[in-house]
Amino acid sequence: MAGGGFVNPAGNKAYPGELTLYVTITCIVAAMGGLIFGYDIGISGGVTSMDSFLKKFFPTVFRKKNDDTSTNQYCKFDSETLTMFTSSLYLAALCSSLVASTVTRVFGRKLSMLFGGLLFLIGALLNGFAQAVWMLIVGRIFLGFGIGFANQSVPLYLSEMAPYKYRGALNIGFQLSITIGILVANVLNYFFAKIHGGWGWRLSLGGAMVPALIIAVGSLLLPETPNSMIERGKQAEAKEKLVQIRGVANVDEEFNDLVAASEASRQVEHPWRNILQRKYRPQLTMAIAIPFFQQFTGINVIMFYAPVLFQTIGFGSDASLMSAVITGVVNVVATVVSIYGVDKWGRRKLFLEGGTQMLLCQVYKCDQNCCYIVTM
Repeated sequence: MAGGGFVNPAGNKAYPGELTLYVTITCIVAAMGGLIFGYDIGISGGVTSMDSFLKKFFPTVFRKKNDDTSTNQYCKFDSETLTMFTSSLYLAALCSSLVASTVTRVFGRKLSMLFGGLLFLIGALLNGFAQAVWMLIVGRIFLGFGIGFANQSVPLYLSEMAPYKYRGALNIGFQLSITIGILVANVLNYFFAKIHGGWGWRLSLGGAMVPALIIAVGSLLLPETPNSMIERGKQAEAKEKLVQIRGVANVDEEFNDLVAASEASRQVEHPWRNILQRKYRPQLTMAIAIPFFQQFTGINVIMFYAPVLFQTIGFGSDASLMSAVITGVVNVVATVVSIYGVDKWGRRKLFLEGGTQMLLCQVYKCDQNCCYIVTM
C-alpha cells in the first residue's frame, strides 16, 4: 500500500507512452499543492519576527525582544503561547493525514486535494483577519488539516499520472513547489514588513489564500488517476483515461498490471499486521528511518524559524528577512538540480550525495560551535 493506493507489481517496467503536454500540465497543476506547505513554512518564521505582530498577540515576547537586554537572545522568544501558535499546525497535519489516507483511497485523489485546499483556505482567512490569539491557533489548526490532506494525496497523484521514465522528475515537482512556496513567502515577508502601520503581517498570513485557491480550483479541473478509478470499480473509464494520459492506444499491458495490483491489494488481510512481519522489516525500517533522520537534521526548523534564528545571532530585522530569502533561493536551485538528475542519475546517487553533503555540513557546524564555546 502507498498512501491509500496500491503499488504496481511490475515496478519501473517500460510501458509504452511518452510525456504528453496533457500530463505535463496536469502534473504542474497538481504539484502546486506543495505551495501551501512551503508557503506556511516560509511565512510563519517571518511573521513571528515582525514587531507589530508580536506586539498585538505576544506582548511579553515583544517586550523581552526590544527592552530586555539581560535576557539571552535565544530565550526572548520563549513563550508557550507562541509555541502553540507554531506547533499546532504540525499536530493537526499529523492527525488529518491519518484520515486523509482513507479519503484518498475510498473517494479518490481529487477529493482529498480539494479538502486540503478548502481547509487551508479557511485557516488562511482566520489568520489574516485574526483579532485574538485563539483565532490564530484555530486558523493554524485548519492550515494543518489542509496540509495533511494535500501532502498525502498530491505525491501519490503525481506518481500515478507520470510515465515511468519521468516519474521521479514529476514527483519532485511537489518538492519544487514547496521550495518555491518558501521562497515566495520569504520575499513577501521582506516587503510586507516595511508597510507603514504595522499591518503587513495580515497580508503575509492572509496571502496563504492564493496557494489554497490554486490547489482547490485545480483539483476540480484535474482528471482522476486510472489507479483510483480501478480501485473504485470504474475499469472502462480507467482504460480510456490511461490511453489519454499516455498518448498511445496500446496500454493493455500497463492496464492489466494495474487491475492485477488492485485485485491483489483487496485480497490482503490485515495489511498493517503483515507489514510488521520479519521479511518486511528492512523495507519498513528504511521507510521510517530515511524521512525521520532527514527531519532530525533540523532543516525544517531552520527553514521555519530562519528570520528569528538570524535575529538571535545579531542580524537586523531587514537583514534577517533577506538572509531567509537567500536560503530559499539556494533551496529552489538545489531542487531544480534534483529534478534534472533524478531519472538520469538515479535515486540512490542523489540520496548518497545529499546525505554526504549534510554530514559534512553538520560536522563543520559542530566544529564551529565547539570552537565558539572554547573561546568564550
